[in-house]
Amino acid sequence: MSSTPETRPQGTAETRASSPRVVVIGAGIVGCSLADELTARGWTDVTVLEQGPLPAPGGSTSHAPGLVFQTNPSKTMTEFARYTVEKFNSLEVDGVSCFNQVGGLELATTPERLADLHRKAGYAASWGIRGEIVSTARCKQLWPLLDESVVLGGFHTPDDGLARALLASRAQLERATARGARFLDRHTVTGIERDGGRVTAVVTDRGTFPADHVVSAAGFWGPVIGRMAGIDVPLQPLAHQYAKTRPLPELADAADGGVPAEATKPILRFQDRDLYFREHNDRLGIGSYAHKPLPVDPFALLSYDDARAENMEMPSSYPFTEEDWAPSWEDCRGLIPALRESEIETGFNGVFSFTPDGFPLMGETRELRGFWLAEAVWVTHSAGVARAVAEWMVDGRPTTDVHECELTRFEGAQRSPSYVTERGCRQFVEVYDVLHPLQPMEQPRPLRVSPFHARQQALGARFLEGGGWERPHWYEANAPLADGIEVPERDAWSARYWSPIAAAEARATREKVALYDMTPLRRLEVTGPGALDFLDRMTTNNLRKKPGAVTYTLLLDETGGVRSDLTVARLAPDRFQVGANSPADLDWLLRHAPSDVHIKDITSGTCCIGVWGPLARALVQPLTRDDFSHEGFGYFRAKETFLGHVPVTAMRLSYVGELGWELYTTADLGLRLWDTLWEAGQEHGVVAAGRSAFNSLRLEKGYRSWGTDMTDEHTPFEAGVGFAVRMDKEFTGRAALTQDPPTRRLTPLLLDDPAANVLGKEPVHVDGVPAGYVTSAAYGYTLGRCIAYAWLPAGLATGAAVHVEYFGEKIPATVAEEPLFDPKMTRIRC
Repeated sequence: MSSTPETRPQGTAETRASSPRVVVIGAGIVGCSLADELTARGWTDVTVLEQGPLPAPGGSTSHAPGLVFQTNPSKTMTEFARYTVEKFNSLEVDGVSCFNQVGGLELATTPERLADLHRKAGYAASWGIRGEIVSTARCKQLWPLLDESVVLGGFHTPDDGLARALLASRAQLERATARGARFLDRHTVTGIERDGGRVTAVVTDRGTFPADHVVSAAGFWGPVIGRMAGIDVPLQPLAHQYAKTRPLPELADAADGGVPAEATKPILRFQDRDLYFREHNDRLGIGSYAHKPLPVDPFALLSYDDARAENMEMPSSYPFTEEDWAPSWEDCRGLIPALRESEIETGFNGVFSFTPDGFPLMGETRELRGFWLAEAVWVTHSAGVARAVAEWMVDGRPTTDVHECELTRFEGAQRSPSYVTERGCRQFVEVYDVLHPLQPMEQPRPLRVSPFHARQQALGARFLEGGGWERPHWYEANAPLADGIEVPERDAWSARYWSPIAAAEARATREKVALYDMTPLRRLEVTGPGALDFLDRMTTNNLRKKPGAVTYTLLLDETGGVRSDLTVARLAPDRFQVGANSPADLDWLLRHAPSDVHIKDITSGTCCIGVWGPLARALVQPLTRDDFSHEGFGYFRAKETFLGHVPVTAMRLSYVGELGWELYTTADLGLRLWDTLWEAGQEHGVVAAGRSAFNSLRLEKGYRSWGTDMTDEHTPFEAGVGFAVRMDKEFTGRAALTQDPPTRRLTPLLLDDPAANVLGKEPVHVDGVPAGYVTSAAYGYTLGRCIAYAWLPAGLATGAAVHVEYFGEKIPATVAEEPLFDPKMTRIRC
């Protein structure tokens, strides 16, 4: 995992002749890294096209200040950064290393920031990054220029540092060229040729280049290249201020009369004022995110030569706007007294890329096979992203889970230019903000609402957002039900985006009956004469059951990793309804579907209500003439029927561990379905319940959430869903599965202290050292304990003592046996 390409077999003339023809668009840090990674894997017929001059073609790489902080809330992004550091540390040009490992220091000047640094230290421990919380005195020792009176503490990461981006580009360019790749500057791409749904060539102003694969690594020009290929690239370029001071005597004096080194102090973040700092010999470089967002139209960006003609240094370097800088300069002087006698010598507004969620855009497009994206990638993650894309192209999948970065992840409603710009600008604003894991963006909202939205508002729903959907997390109308329920007081952080009302909604579900809006869950319709064979081949469980059967099953990749989990209902011999997770599931199935299979996303045209609780049958049965008894409508069965005047597809499933049904109808009848159920439920004490209660109940039952608890990095047997795998049939990924005992498992923990809470991604310590991390966590109201699922070594026995680190405090917990609630399933199968 940590090896660099130079340790692998090199390409030869024969491998170049036999390898696919690859054209990479863009010779910045991503394009050069990708050429290096591809050629190291034997794909040596690689042409990299660049519109500007090499080695500094004028994109974001050419002006990047190079700060690499590895620790990120995302495990994937941290792994990308870690590989970038490892690789650049191993590269040098003319005896100069491509990485200056000066370390990193993040400062806290408020109690809120200091607490957040403790949380960040937890991420570092979870993902295996060296780091520690340090005192004010240690911050001053690491950065003597600081005014320590304003600093409360810091987070020191000794392995972070400065990437010399242009040097790293050159080093990888030279290695790739030695293996057979060619780099052509001054070639402006003007078109993408295609035939039969596949890319065939890249057209430039200096000729056409045939290709089997084309990778757009064009940075903020990505949307321009995408339009040529007929592919939407949801990316917003924004300008970001960077300035250099005049020479500082304090930095010159530190060199003891010699020439100051490029940098010796840790790269510095002052996030309470949206600032970062690095040394440039005897000057300081300062970057600011404090100014208003400055979006740039990617279609109005100048070429390199046109930019030079406009007296711009490069296309990515816009004029410095001093009025935006002024407040930040005062903040700089407040933190570093030496700046009070200095001035800004040079500055520019540098353009780089943001997506609506802040993650890169990676992968091959289905609409144009052979056309790949490696876009919205910062220097920090460049080598890691390039490795993942190269693995994807050569081996069929990356070794790192990339579901957060897949280009298919955005819903259609999240791809409008207005949405991309608005959310991209918000990502810029929030780069350094202290963000809660449940915190939604405030605009543009509401975007997607279920047919029940008006009724939910009337009940005082408190909405969060996911996938553009407004999702109720609890209802203020249920506040009286919380009276008398003893719920331990929460710390301020875990109390955000939470209410004790969730405990009342969970109790109502366990004791009576509740309605849950399940509309945002993805629904696919799969039809055609080949539908059964196709779905049975693509998934792990046995789908060859009579119509009316519902099956929990898994989508695996060729290596046996869990791509997704599905609920498949056979409604007719050649018609299935599939409950899926993300747009990537639809994309995966469409890529593999034969011509006699038709797949349609029906989510937006339908809706769903989960009716769950011991009184669910008493509520539903009077509304229909069909038999909803246990004998007449068994568990994991489906039936098309009517409830009152509403045609529904009813599925007897439960994600909360109680008797009940998922009820589907068309969107136009959704409000009538809600009102029908609500009116019928009054005599049974029905309540509307939100996602907060839902998550608690599903963890009490140990039900997995794909993308949080398990991904394609995990096998079914590691993740505890091996029961959904039938090894006596053929399916994608079967050959890679092994019956050897797993070395790690998704493990349930109960926190020993009834008042303790964790939220997810915290490190878990075994015998005093980090041994894994939490995936999902929630307070189990039925159990009276916080539940945390964590990836841990498989050898831990039930009852073993561990500690979960939460904001620097190690909280005792115990390995539990699952399911934690109703192990005999008597409440569901009744």
